[in-house]
Amino acid sequence: MNNNDIVRRLRFAFDLTDDQMMKLFKNGGYKATRAEVSDWLKKEDDPAFKTIIDLHLAIFLNGFIVEKRGKKEGEEPIPEKKMNNNLVLRKLKIALNLNDTDMMALFDLVGFRLSKHELSAFFRNPANPHYRPCKDQILRNFLVGLQMKYRPKTDDTDDTD
Repeated sequence: MNNNDIVRRLRFAFDLTDDQMMKLFKNGGYKATRAEVSDWLKKEDDPAFKTIIDLHLAIFLNGFIVEKRGKKEGEEPIPEKKMNNNLVLRKLKIALNLNDTDMMALFDLVGFRLSKHELSAFFRNPANPHYRPCKDQILRNFLVGLQMKYRPKTDDTDDTD
């Protein structure tokens, strides 16, 4: 998945405003402007669209961890210069304080079957023979599961009947 799509999906799932987005970047150690945030959230076919580099995605996710879990004692975490789906999944797991059962429940919400062994393989050291790369489809399903849990009703839904 591309970085912009990940940030857009997280913004939607947690109903984040531009100010909240800027705060998450600031929590991660980068002072993002409203214009930057706006350009990162645009669709790819928009002339003002800008790609979020891996470093900025790592900063955003680190800021998300700080927002959800609080600031950690000691040194600030150094944002990764190179991100992959496994790192995104790990950072979201940390930020939302999810255990294996919680993550399995999120996958179940979207009807995606995954065993605990398959899930744990995404969090192993890449040198471990049981490590598995997290494919786009798996991360996409996880993000949809987050959306279903944290923002179950879309703005189009009307419950006033």
